Amino acid sequence: MKKKLLYIAPHRSGRSPGQRFRFEQFMSYLHERGFEITYSPLLSAWDDNRFYRKGNYMLKLAIGIKGLIIRTFDWVRANRFDIILVYREAHFMGNTFFERKFAKSRAKLVFDFDDAIWLNDTSEANANLSWLKRPAKTGEIAALADLVIVGNQFLAKYATNFSSQVLVIPTTIDTQYHKPAPKDENAPVCIGWTGSTTTIKHFQEALPFLIQLKEKYNSHVTFKVITDVMAEWPELGIKTTPWNAQTEIDDLNQIDIGIMPLPNDEWSQGKCGFKGIQYMALAKPAVMSPVGVNNDIVKNGVNGFLAQTHGEWLEKLTQLIESPQLRNLLGSAGRKTIEENYSLHTQKVILADALENLLDSR
Repeated sequence: MKKKLLYIAPHRSGRSPGQRFRFEQFMSYLHERGFEITYSPLLSAWDDNRFYRKGNYMLKLAIGIKGLIIRTFDWVRANRFDIILVYREAHFMGNTFFERKFAKSRAKLVFDFDDAIWLNDTSEANANLSWLKRPAKTGEIAALADLVIVGNQFLAKYATNFSSQVLVIPTTIDTQYHKPAPKDENAPVCIGWTGSTTTIKHFQEALPFLIQLKEKYNSHVTFKVITDVMAEWPELGIKTTPWNAQTEIDDLNQIDIGIMPLPNDEWSQGKCGFKGIQYMALAKPAVMSPVGVNNDIVKNGVNGFLAQTHGEWLEKLTQLIESPQLRNLLGSAGRKTIEENYSLHTQKVILADALENLLDSR
């Protein structure tokens, strides 16, 4: 008999990195294990294009109301499912109405999150609407859930304040999809960053030392920023490369060094290091801030570099720019780390087993 699972998520399939790498890439394996999956996103492509622009308040109100209708339908059909898995929240309003209804259904409720979402970190376009959110509801949802799945130990520590059933599954990557590709050895060294609208502010923190490297190496160093927002930096001679699912691996394979600068704050402590995981899976040496789970992923000087101060960033990047051998050494070690600890292959069984055990407990 099929095990019926309803996946409650903000975005349509393929849109959100968190959804893609925490659930969507597991779907084919879950199908093999007998799960029948129904996907229920809040935002369509049309909604998405307007929801993350400044203004458009009446349209955003309409989108919010449409989301309430979608979740009401999910509530009505909740008893048809064996498991309801909520990624981050059922609706972006500040209440837990739908999560409470799901918890009272015959389905087991699973709650998955991969950021410190109990903190207020609203996108710039919706900063004026942050009063509608209530980040503290994260703990309430965790308390309602039969199982809480998180991306790292920092998040787990928070979740255990509300639930005794907490499982850590790191954000993982399909190493058969993320395959390294050779690059012209005579081409300039390319330093790259990838991320979303909400994290591009972290790339801005790298500008002082990147500009210094540009001045030092001139045309021998180039830069690449892959994201879903249009921007440009004349001082680096670049504009953003639009993120595209069909070209993302080719785009990332054009870089030689991947960077992940982060501020040392509570929100960043909850990050799951995904940018670094992507670089390393493609055998690109990663230079990351020593914040949160980054300290677990990277062993400094072994499979990548950790850099905190302006001087450390300059030092590590300079070493990598000037030594192809070091880039190859750290890149290969990084790829091995991902294959052994952060790959889809190593984590898919853990997720499927946890869901089946939850049903067995009924």
